Amino acid sequence: MKDYQKSFLNLAIESKSLQFGEFTLKSGRESPYFFNAANMLGGCNLYELAKCYVDAINDKELNFDCIYGPAYKGIFLGSIVATLFSEEGKEYPLSFNRKEEKGHGEGGNIIGKNPYGKVLIIDDVLSAGTAGRESIEAILKLSATPSSFIVGLDRQERGLSEMSASKELEKDFNIKVESIVNLDSLIDFVKENGVYTDHLDRLNEYRKNWGA
Repeated sequence: MKDYQKSFLNLAIESKSLQFGEFTLKSGRESPYFFNAANMLGGCNLYELAKCYVDAINDKELNFDCIYGPAYKGIFLGSIVATLFSEEGKEYPLSFNRKEEKGHGEGGNIIGKNPYGKVLIIDDVLSAGTAGRESIEAILKLSATPSSFIVGLDRQERGLSEMSASKELEKDFNIKVESIVNLDSLIDFVKENGVYTDHLDRLNEYRKNWGA
């Protein structure tokens, strides 16, 4: 595993964003682990978190003109990543959406300059791909090109077909989908760490039952 991957998983565990146990997902699936990036706002080193994303973006050679962070987790993730890029002298316009369109004032559901050119979407997790699909379609309606999509954790689960959600998005929208870590790297981390090995069998079983 690369240093930024280990750093991301350590931050996720320390902030209790990544938890092991028994969880019912939105999809109805019973999962042995759960990831909620919102917990990282409760004391996580946000500079180190942003660095994990930036290191992954650079490592995967993603090219883009602006950043889009879908509500709600993508708002703070996109903000800290854009801030770190700005500190490095790379100023990327940032925008994000409202869950409900505003009918007064400036109106609309986009805060910030409308996405343009090649757009990088930043979010926390990719499961079935429903939220990612909504973001991509929203950007296309603004006549911009969603060229890349990066999340902290790709659960590597099947989407609408037997393909993984990430592969479906790549196929349907010609977009590059990447992640800092995925379920395979999480399993490797658990093996190497030696602390959470009592969850290893259930993680492998989940990967076998729902993975793609």
